[in-house]
Amino acid sequence: MAWHINDGHLYPRHFDGSLRHAASLQIMMTTSPSSSQPVMLQQRWTCRGRAPSPAPLLTPPAAGRLVADSRRTVASLRAVAAEHAQASPLPEPPPLLTDEERMLDNYVPVYVMLPLGVVTAANELEDAAVLRAQLRRLRDADVDGVMADVWWGIVECAGPARYEWRAYRELFRLAQEEGLKVQAIMSFHACGGNVGDAVTIPLPRWVRDVGEADPDVYYTSPSGARNQEYLTIGVDDRPLFHGRTAIQLYADFMKSFRENMADFLDSGLIVDIEVGLGPAGELRYPSYPESQGWAFPGIGQFQCYDKYLEEDFRAAATEAGHPEWKLPAHDAGEYNDAPEDTRFFAADGGTYLTEAGRFFLTWYSSKLLEHGDRVLDEANMAFLGCRLKLAAKVSGIHWWYRHPSHAAELTAGYYNVAGRDGYRPIARALARHDGAVLNFTCAEMRDWEQPKEAMSSPEQLVQQVLSAAWREGIEVSCENALSRYDRSGYNQMLLNARPNGVSRVAAPPARRVAAVTYLRLSDELLTGSRFRAFKTFVRKMHADQDYCPDPARYGRPMRPLERSRPEVPVERLLEATAPEPPYPFDGETDMSVGGGLAELTDWVFDKIEWILS
Repeated sequence: MAWHINDGHLYPRHFDGSLRHAASLQIMMTTSPSSSQPVMLQQRWTCRGRAPSPAPLLTPPAAGRLVADSRRTVASLRAVAAEHAQASPLPEPPPLLTDEERMLDNYVPVYVMLPLGVVTAANELEDAAVLRAQLRRLRDADVDGVMADVWWGIVECAGPARYEWRAYRELFRLAQEEGLKVQAIMSFHACGGNVGDAVTIPLPRWVRDVGEADPDVYYTSPSGARNQEYLTIGVDDRPLFHGRTAIQLYADFMKSFRENMADFLDSGLIVDIEVGLGPAGELRYPSYPESQGWAFPGIGQFQCYDKYLEEDFRAAATEAGHPEWKLPAHDAGEYNDAPEDTRFFAADGGTYLTEAGRFFLTWYSSKLLEHGDRVLDEANMAFLGCRLKLAAKVSGIHWWYRHPSHAAELTAGYYNVAGRDGYRPIARALARHDGAVLNFTCAEMRDWEQPKEAMSSPEQLVQQVLSAAWREGIEVSCENALSRYDRSGYNQMLLNARPNGVSRVAAPPARRVAAVTYLRLSDELLTGSRFRAFKTFVRKMHADQDYCPDPARYGRPMRPLERSRPEVPVERLLEATAPEPPYPFDGETDMSVGGGLAELTDWVFDKIEWILS
């Protein structure tokens, strides 16, 4: 028998080549024959060899023999280990992640919206040299890309199906040369008449000619005012536009975009197609148009009084067995009313709580959801196989959120009240289009910034909508609703981007937005302390990591767009209205760009620069 030395003790090596301790401490349990006897625990020294009895003490061999046997033992062990490794190799341990790789799991790409008129109404790129310098400045800040409106009113202005993409090809080539990716918005709405609209770009002239002959192709208020920003969803299936329906107009535009931008799509330059679904590109009704006198925080007005939607509602009410039900009229108030100024939205016994009110609101919101679903289905077919994501924008209507009626949300088409989630059905509809991204606004706002009389809560609204999207398993992105350069606004966006902070282990955070889009590129953003704060904001969105050009490294690999799944039955959409508590959000971000002291420092530097200039 050979011997082995371990920790200063001698042990025998058994015939099977393994090493076993001659004795070890073992806890043995013994019981007496009688069940009434207690169980006794005893410590015994027992042999782990073949004999059940304790092993006898072994006499140590001579020193010379011990050294020789030890050397033979080591050689034998090495041979056995090599043979065992060849027979059944152990799995390789996973490589240790570097700090950078762990932190990249928290990376949120940042895009910057280009000016609304970067391509002019005359279909020309506005001052390419100035734009190139601005884009280069964005790359200096490690921005990931830019977002650009692709205006229907510009591209198809010359006539039906006559598309001119030259200016947009120039714009995309410029972004590509400066190393920036592109989010492209299929902007089927007109520009002008909304908050922040700095230019006027109407719908194509030939579409407006149809509207002059038939004004009911536009959304219409209770008083009969037409809104020419977006075609009413009542004409989605009406072949009024030189033989094409509104849905076909949008589909043909997107098909032409794919054909004419194939090289940019194939190269991976265009990473998102955000599909315009209503006014301001948002899935909503034009319920609060500044062009018709609306002012914050008015409740707005329902926009379903064109003859096509009125006809649809009458048919729906008749099918439901209530042909006597009518669309809300004067009891729903004016644009700038408060909820309690109306009978429809009154907290105590308002019409919105009645059977007829609930039927109308269900119909009104369902028509909007159906419209978004159908246009996204066309977008899915148009861009099938492209390595990109589809996206849809939902408006952050935060005023009157604390009022029981949520009046401003209801007039916009979001049937979101106590006991009914108005946003999760939207997320469920988006999910079928290969997980289209829900893009939400007002990510920069805090509750305390809003006037008390507006009963506003942007923080709770963002929390609800983002939670709804994540529960439906889709990605969500966000953007600021108003231009902000202050660190407080940046910190709120950072909080909403990673509501539970960064993850410092080898796993992405439980919740993180897919991207953040900053509104908007301007000379103000790119100068002085504002640009310094913005650069810090981008750095913190990137979780203090350098710019990463490969989305797969931060958990968003780009793959070919797959075909939409079958349409979601109405019953399943209604199931999604059952409310659930939102996911918890932290009170503050753990990636702050700084607070009051940093802003004071910014002010001092600005003053110094002003004096020296």
